[in-house]
Amino acid sequence: MGHRRQHGYESLAMVDAVQRVGLDHHFHDEIEEVLHNHHFIASLADGVASPELQSLHEVALSFRLLRQQGYPVPADVFGRFKDKHGRFNQEVGKDVKGLMELYEASQLGVDGEDIIAEAEAYSSQFLRQLEPLLDHHQAIAVRHTLTQPHHKNIARFNALNYLHNYQGANTWVHVLQDLAKLDFDLVQSLYKQELQQVSKWWWDMGLSKELEHVRDQPVKWYTFGIACIEDPSLSQERVELTKPVAMIYAIDDVFDVYGTIEELTFFTEAVDRWDYALVEKLPDYMRLCFRVLDDMINEISHRVETLHGWNPARSLRKPWGIICKAFLVEAKWFHSKTLPKSEEYLANGIRSSGVPVILVHLFFLLGQNINTNTVEEIDRLPEIISSTATILRLWNDVGSAREHGKEGREEAAKAMDEAMRRVSEAWKRLNRENLSPSPFSSSPFSRGSLNLARLVPLLYSFSERRSLPLLEEFINCVIYEPATL
Repeated sequence: MGHRRQHGYESLAMVDAVQRVGLDHHFHDEIEEVLHNHHFIASLADGVASPELQSLHEVALSFRLLRQQGYPVPADVFGRFKDKHGRFNQEVGKDVKGLMELYEASQLGVDGEDIIAEAEAYSSQFLRQLEPLLDHHQAIAVRHTLTQPHHKNIARFNALNYLHNYQGANTWVHVLQDLAKLDFDLVQSLYKQELQQVSKWWWDMGLSKELEHVRDQPVKWYTFGIACIEDPSLSQERVELTKPVAMIYAIDDVFDVYGTIEELTFFTEAVDRWDYALVEKLPDYMRLCFRVLDDMINEISHRVETLHGWNPARSLRKPWGIICKAFLVEAKWFHSKTLPKSEEYLANGIRSSGVPVILVHLFFLLGQNINTNTVEEIDRLPEIISSTATILRLWNDVGSAREHGKEGREEAAKAMDEAMRRVSEAWKRLNRENLSPSPFSSSPFSRGSLNLARLVPLLYSFSERRSLPLLEEFINCVIYEPATL
């Protein structure tokens, strides 16, 4: 039994390490086999954790890995670590490694799971209390777990840090380190080539030359492609996904800087109806925007139809009408100095976030499971899209609240707390979508949606100088800096 228990944990530890360093695209089948076997053994034990796994760290690791893979492991697996009064027992509070993994596991909770909410509060409280008492290495590991839990961060961003700080006696770690560094270097070289393609496309479109106040940030836009499409083999898909991201920013600037309300109304109508005759009545700069948008959608549609046998042009156009309508609402609020109610603002903000545009394009570019039913579901902008959009919109608000908070406004602090509470609720809905039976659960599209939500904090964690240090660090780490261990 002892040998089987050790083997069971070892296989989970290996899966965790492979995923954390971003090598899972090489081992899809092997990872699924390991986790399927663990889930099968657990199901024989009335759905609780495998009897081979005994410690808090082992049970929490199993719970997290299985839920990440889409297996609906019940939350009551942690009941064995509670006392007769329903509280986590005292031994749990002394187990630093177990508490860290318990906190990591709690990030995969869904709404209504009280024991997971308790686990998050309990583990974070005790880890913060224990941190000053730990040695330097342990303290760094605890701080990293609390601030950057694996489930809510992009694996490649933390891959080298994880390998550098890994402590354990596993003989396969050195092999994994060598493979991870080689893979990192190869993928980084690929990213540089793709970024050149994106930059050339943006320059050739002429928008930055025609409209000097439109943002010119191809590197930032490309991070969306890196995040949403991890598989290195899908190189052209990453390039193509970056294009609608660039156009979201460009059209947002048109609404914010250039257009009058009358011009913006006509532009919105033209995009919503995809009316070429109406486009001809627009100002030159708006006609250029529409031409670039139309060419981009036609090119992506042709690629999807060629590779996957489905022309998505109608579905790709639809979210552009939605986002332009939302931009127009915000422009009218600004010009009339209207302060919308919070729920009205959030509902419109979900549509103006750009997430529906990005994820609809992602779904078709990935080309998996495209059929009448899934296309109809995508056209309705399902929960997996709206939850991700909510996370982005609320993080945007957090960034704004932090800026006002520098002036010592108490309401800014309250706004930040409320926004983060709602972000947490949106993550729980997103987790549920990954566990619920649907055409999108545990798919590359689901993974892309999760990774877009993971990218969001990097996009809105502003410094006092209004820079984005986390995003800059991500860009340098993933694209420019050589891998060192």
